[in-house]
Amino acid sequence: MLPRARPDKGLEEKKRPSFRMRLLFWCLNLVALLIAAGLTYVMIIFLQMPSLDAILHETRPAAIVFLDKNGTEIRSSNRIMGMPVSTDTVPPYVWQAIVAIEDKRFFEHGPVDMRGITRAVLTNLVHGRVAAGGSSITQQTAKNVFLSREKKLSRKIQELILSYWLENRFDKNQILDLYMNRVSLVGGMRGIDAAARVMFQVSARDMTLAQAAQIAAMLKAPTTYSPLKNPDKNIARARVILQEMVRQGYITLNQARAAAAALAPAMPAPDTNLYRYWTDFVLDETRSRLGGFNTDLFVYTTLDMNLQERIAAILPSRVGEYQGAVVAMGHDGALRAMSGGADYQASQYNRTLAMRQPGSAFKPVVYLVALERGLTPESYVNDSPFAIGDYTPKNYNARYYGDIPLSTAFAKSVNSVPLKLTEEYGIDAVLNMAGRLGVGTQLRREYSTVLGASEMSLLDLTTIYAVIWNDGASVRPYSITKITDPAGNVLYSRNPSDAIAVVGPQTVEYMTRMLVDVVTGGTGRRANAPGVLGGKTGTSNENRDAWFVGATDKLVIGVWVGNDDFTPMSSKITGGTIPAEIFHDIVE
Repeated sequence: MLPRARPDKGLEEKKRPSFRMRLLFWCLNLVALLIAAGLTYVMIIFLQMPSLDAILHETRPAAIVFLDKNGTEIRSSNRIMGMPVSTDTVPPYVWQAIVAIEDKRFFEHGPVDMRGITRAVLTNLVHGRVAAGGSSITQQTAKNVFLSREKKLSRKIQELILSYWLENRFDKNQILDLYMNRVSLVGGMRGIDAAARVMFQVSARDMTLAQAAQIAAMLKAPTTYSPLKNPDKNIARARVILQEMVRQGYITLNQARAAAAALAPAMPAPDTNLYRYWTDFVLDETRSRLGGFNTDLFVYTTLDMNLQERIAAILPSRVGEYQGAVVAMGHDGALRAMSGGADYQASQYNRTLAMRQPGSAFKPVVYLVALERGLTPESYVNDSPFAIGDYTPKNYNARYYGDIPLSTAFAKSVNSVPLKLTEEYGIDAVLNMAGRLGVGTQLRREYSTVLGASEMSLLDLTTIYAVIWNDGASVRPYSITKITDPAGNVLYSRNPSDAIAVVGPQTVEYMTRMLVDVVTGGTGRRANAPGVLGGKTGTSNENRDAWFVGATDKLVIGVWVGNDDFTPMSSKITGGTIPAEIFHDIVE
């Protein structure tokens, strides 16, 4: 057997790859694997991305902006985001301030500003910390609109993908619109409009150059640069923004100087709880007018904000351990103020709508019947013990005055006289008069109703008196004059109906004279003040409810004091004490 020939050594070396070739091969394979892994990772992240169209068109509760009788904003409901704004609807300096400080090359670069990123990296290396950011407005928009605040590599990759998607789908102005409407700035709310309203009580469309710079200053870190919490830091950064706007040609040096002089700490927004009873009431009214709605609304109301604030300050200081409510309306029924309790934060129950016994505050209804049937304030009536069947009510102080003028019986709020008048003219005549005044359907057909035993709300009771001071013409309380959408389209407009004469002029004249006597020499003396036209007290059984309703030349004001659980108050609290004093303080 011949020996096997050994292969030629030179040929063997030529056939076997060199170490360098093998290393290159493995490196290429490794790169391919890394690329495949990276693409797989990016694909997984892409598949985990949120639905872009769904978020772009995300729904939110319709925001409702409530305005007072002068068109001043009271507060807003469901304002998670501000009202929509765009580069076309805000003053140019609003968006220019943002671009100047956040991304001055925004209109020049693509989705990512490589020059800005490089500059930020070098700056951070020099300072040894994160001293500058390089994210473009497009990237910030992607993060604000679509992504969470988590600092993860996956979120950064999604941010880059979304940035390219945004720039492919929208132009620069549209991206800037998205950014202005979605950027997080104030207490969970989003958008520069929300920030402007919270910080300066104006809309983004009405901001000054100084305010625009202060809002833009917050973009870096909303809490750190808040003009409300850290005004010094906010103003210092706003000055930098104004300088940048001059440098980039957006504004002149004189404009910057004037704006810098106007920079000031933000003032806290008014305590909107002062208006919550009112806006809750108006919201119910809005729903009754429009039914369901899916658009933002501007609701123009009849509220007098100064009067509302005055009442909200007086009421809790007067009622002490008890509860109270006040409603004020114009003689025509325009509601000017409503406070449904001493503290909205503690209880949202609106007591102006609570059904309670009005006591003697109901008696004008009976006296109107008598005046209409021919009696006058000077007519004599007899005050003496009186019973109808088992019903034997007594006067408040158990004192009887004998023969007295009708006006005196009314001013002293005796009980026997209205009962005798009712027996003479009939309970149906009293209920009919109540119906003409707007409250007849809810009253019980019994003699105790004459002395205020049938429940009614403070709003209803005040309406009865408004008819008297509206020269006997019918009154329907109203709180809304019109409702519009953000574009100004009118969705509802109050159409004042012609008032109907329900009480004759002679009867009205007599009644108003008698109401004057109550505050000048009767049970309502504590309510008397310059300009008061009269009023009437009321106290229900065991002092459970105390009332006063009175008027000035412009307002009819009703006041109630009591306990929510219907337990009696101190025997010293009547309609002529705390309620009359509250009325006095309001009108003084």
